[in-house]
Amino acid sequence: MLQPQGRLVVIAFHSLEDRIVKQFIAKHSRDEVDRRAPFAAPKPMRLKALERVKPSEAEVRGNPRSRSAIMRVAERTGVPA
Repeated sequence: MLQPQGRLVVIAFHSLEDRIVKQFIAKHSRDEVDRRAPFAAPKPMRLKALERVKPSEAEVRGNPRSRSAIMRVAERTGVPA
């Protein structure tokens, strides 16, 4: 449902949530090779991981509960899925 060059932004407040997001982005950020057909062209990647953002020190001082938040950003490539 994400348009080409569309951005996926997810904020995780717990390390286990962040792990799921990180693994999802990593899985969809690499070319997939079908091991049953080694000579077939690999499926192109669909996402490109852009960055991981943590709260600034000023934000953590103002809101201590934000210290565990991590925002991950990925962009869909122009290749149709």
